[in-house]
Amino acid sequence: MGKVQIVAAILLWFISAQSAPSAVEELAQLQQHAHAAHVAGDKHGYLEAALKVRSLLNDAPDAIEATANAYAEVGDNEHTLAALNEFADMGQADDRLLAGKDKAFVALHDLPRYKSILEHFRQNKTPVARSELAYKLADPGLVPEDIDFDPQSRTFLITSVLEKKIIRVTSSGQISAFASSPRGWPMLAIKVDAKRDRVWATEVAMDGFSIAPKSDWGKSAVLCFDLQTGALRNRIEAPQHTALGDMALTEAGVPIVSDGDRGGVYRIDDRRLFLINGKDFIPPQTPAGVPGGEPVMVPDYARGIGILDLKSGQVQWINHQGGHQSEAHQGGPKVALNGVDGLYFVDRGILLTQNGTSPERVVRMELDRSQTNVTSEGVIERATATLGDPTHGVVIGDWFYYIANSGWNVLDEHGDVKAGEMLTPGLVMRFRLR
Repeated sequence: MGKVQIVAAILLWFISAQSAPSAVEELAQLQQHAHAAHVAGDKHGYLEAALKVRSLLNDAPDAIEATANAYAEVGDNEHTLAALNEFADMGQADDRLLAGKDKAFVALHDLPRYKSILEHFRQNKTPVARSELAYKLADPGLVPEDIDFDPQSRTFLITSVLEKKIIRVTSSGQISAFASSPRGWPMLAIKVDAKRDRVWATEVAMDGFSIAPKSDWGKSAVLCFDLQTGALRNRIEAPQHTALGDMALTEAGVPIVSDGDRGGVYRIDDRRLFLINGKDFIPPQTPAGVPGGEPVMVPDYARGIGILDLKSGQVQWINHQGGHQSEAHQGGPKVALNGVDGLYFVDRGILLTQNGTSPERVVRMELDRSQTNVTSEGVIERATATLGDPTHGVVIGDWFYYIANSGWNVLDEHGDVKAGEMLTPGLVMRFRLR
């Protein structure tokens, strides 16, 4: 190939790489194709789109169940049952199917395999309670979101969505004020940097949320407070139409922030936001620094858990082909890595708060030495009266503390309490790790 041809080829590759859709755009396109095929009665086109969505979402449980529906549309009972069984093996359940309110699977109702799958669903919904109550947050109007620990004062710092502030809480649950949102927006992420006497947090004027000024909808910012006084040190506003809802700190104290709206992951450098990756994540959640390394793990609510290289921006997805507690080896059923709000390292494993699975749960998963494969999982809490919508947690010594009954489940899309519902006090649960 001549020099001109080489330059042309490089230019063509560069243009195609630049025009490649992000994961957010690709998912939207596939969903449009699936909807169009469904409306047109193109059953095989609908199945093809569903399989592509499943591939994009790294075999997430919801995507697997969607392929079961698509297989049922074309009358492929064998693949329908296989997909539903895989969904159940990942610890999931579907209340609609248990209630017999599905139309897609009517032809399967009398089959023993289908009845067995429904029984598996029921087992997946049985309560698991291995944690205990640490303390109750007496103010039901908080809607607590994120939590961290101040080792100097031995107190917890917790963000409030509806009251738009950060509170300081003792181990017995006594609440005092720490700081308020400077713009009067809901407060979401929080991380304590005790070495540098800082507290990092985010405020987000979520689109459509009635408690934020309409003129501010779609805006968010990273805040830095003084750990001792709660005084605001710095405020870094993000680009329009972002929702900086989750955060981690590197060992050097650099905030890594996720945008759950447009899928970007940012770092703060010299009081500015720099985009690390804006193409691979759909709704990224709480990052966590990999012990002894530069990468961070970023849970994506839809795609699973990605290992993000902070220098190159490249992402490697964790393999969820693992086993359950009695199967500490690879090759067992897949585990659910979707719907993760909070992710935290402990020993060679990770702790997950999953409010996007069905049922919602808190789990511990072990990883192999490469930290790229799940080898086992164990449920900490699931389907209990105390869990509600779990959000975030923090590891303190031998204990994992996490927010349960946050109140998100009784709020509508505008952040208002649903008709007939009421907010109840949030709970901080704890689980002994060792």
